[in-house]
Amino acid sequence: MSDAQPARPNRRTLLKATTATAALLATGACADAAAGEQGDRGGARIDTHHHVVPPELQAWLIREGILPPDQDQWPSWVRWDLAKTLDVMDANGIEVGVASTPAPFDLFQSAAQAAEGARVCNETMASLVRDNPRRFGFFAYLPLPHVDLALAEVAYAFDGLGADGVLMMTHAGPHYLGDPAFDPVFAELNRRKAVVFTHPLDLPGGPAEGIPAQFGDFLLDTTRAAIRMITSGTLDRYPDLSIILSHAGGFLPYMAGRFDSDEIIDQEQARAALRRFYFDTALPAAPYAMPSLLGAVGENRVLFGTDWNANSAGVVAEICTEFDRDPALDHRLRRKINRDNALRLLPSVAARLSK
Repeated sequence: MSDAQPARPNRRTLLKATTATAALLATGACADAAAGEQGDRGGARIDTHHHVVPPELQAWLIREGILPPDQDQWPSWVRWDLAKTLDVMDANGIEVGVASTPAPFDLFQSAAQAAEGARVCNETMASLVRDNPRRFGFFAYLPLPHVDLALAEVAYAFDGLGADGVLMMTHAGPHYLGDPAFDPVFAELNRRKAVVFTHPLDLPGGPAEGIPAQFGDFLLDTTRAAIRMITSGTLDRYPDLSIILSHAGGFLPYMAGRFDSDEIIDQEQARAALRRFYFDTALPAAPYAMPSLLGAVGENRVLFGTDWNANSAGVVAEICTEFDRDPALDHRLRRKINRDNALRLLPSVAARLSK
């Protein structure tokens, strides 16, 4: 990749200025692809790993003292803009972005602030979908580790706002998804047959010096959460949940064979667990990785994702180009990953597109 990764959302990066944002014009290669027929790339894309920070949420972050008033000091991922987002989507053949805001839990200084932040976040995303029903869906933010607040937000998000699913960060402090403390939330989501989009954080204890988190820690964080959900029995107790693992599942599809050798879980259970999850392509998936992913999890479990706007427009363009040229994918597989798998998983998004 030629573009530098922007800072990921954590409290340190929120309060620190970053370099100027990358240019929004897509690369020539992806622009050429966007100009072609939809059939050449397997249909218009449904981006299931798509971040937003609407103006109302930006304003709340400033009022709470989480962001400085000077926008020049904001990290690039916070400088979200609807018009620029639609430009990037159009340039890369993205029909729908399923919006999420992966705010780390240590962003909030109290339970009350976490509850208010989650509510502002979800109401602004719901408004974005109401105003642009054929361009956006959203995964509602849950204010874990506060289980009672998270349960209240589940009810409001689905019954009041029409959320397409929920976002759950991979861990709260040292406790990963799959910890018994989170069972009440998983039980309610299971009752609703909900879609859960998981998103990584910095590892507990912080990053290693000289190693950017996006190159290893985020992938390990997703892998840890997945393993915890498998070994704790969460997947077995809540069979009606559909769980998306970010960034192609981190390392999970490639190390699952170790389960059997370590006598944690037998190989048959490991294979079944792998095919309970969904996996997005926002790693991005490279030509040498896609065959392994498809072989491990099956073609029905892979979803298209870009990680906009944590990734720059240039990186999004490269992701799209690499995906369109991936020799492991024919037209049928590209269409399944680009849109069909997502539309099957998210019937509310499919319903809005059919109107």
